[in-house]
Amino acid sequence: MTVRLAYSSFEDSYPQKWRGKRLGALLHPASIDSSLHHSLEILRRFDGNLFKLSALFGPQHGILGHTQDNMIEWEGSVDPELGIPVYSLYGKTREPSPEMLSHLDVLFVDMQDVGARYYTFIWTLFLCMKACEKANIPVIVLNRPNPLGNTVEGPVLDLDYTSFVGLWKLPIRHGRTIGELARQFQEECFPHVELHVMEMDGYDSRMWFDETGLPWVMPSPNMPTLDTAIVYPGMCLFEATNVSEGRGTTRPFELFGAPFIDAKKLCRYLN
Repeated sequence: MTVRLAYSSFEDSYPQKWRGKRLGALLHPASIDSSLHHSLEILRRFDGNLFKLSALFGPQHGILGHTQDNMIEWEGSVDPELGIPVYSLYGKTREPSPEMLSHLDVLFVDMQDVGARYYTFIWTLFLCMKACEKANIPVIVLNRPNPLGNTVEGPVLDLDYTSFVGLWKLPIRHGRTIGELARQFQEECFPHVELHVMEMDGYDSRMWFDETGLPWVMPSPNMPTLDTAIVYPGMCLFEATNVSEGRGTTRPFELFGAPFIDAKKLCRYLN
């Protein structure tokens, strides 16, 4: 079974009331359609018709994954072909500033989440919704599958310990699509932001990603496969310790280790 993203009928499903407006787009490497066309390519096809593409925004690792290292910030630029600003939301600021938003009338968000609370793209969405509520700018979110389905696991975040890997009270494995999270953020945090979710066809929330028929593209450099996403909610917890969770290897989060670990002793204990 193939899930159909809103890109398959983008011209028909794009909200009528925001046609012709100045559009900003928040994208990352896995912002693709079912034929592996990147969202920026798709948006350029409709630029000047459905909207006027006026600014681009990138989260951690950038729009095309050009900042590979984990937790390495990057700064904005000007797109050489479009001549429009490219703003970093993982640099000096994590939240769009009023100056960044001054270029647009509506913000379009298309990012593939992996279903875990500490994956930063959902918090970039959260902060964009916060800024857009202040600026009275509507937000369009293109919905995508939760690779792990709708199962919920793990404790809910204590709001005394918020950070960029957790800004609202979600469980570790939250069980929601990015569109569902956007609606939750609107309902619980930003009730005055105008939100439109462009829905999928044929999606069942119990699906794992490999049941959707959609291609997997790395949403970040150390998320190469669905297997990585499956173990990530637990294995990423090693990141808070002096044990490596395998970043930089061919099997990040599936491998872990440290020079001081006696591997045979640990395996005997775990077995």
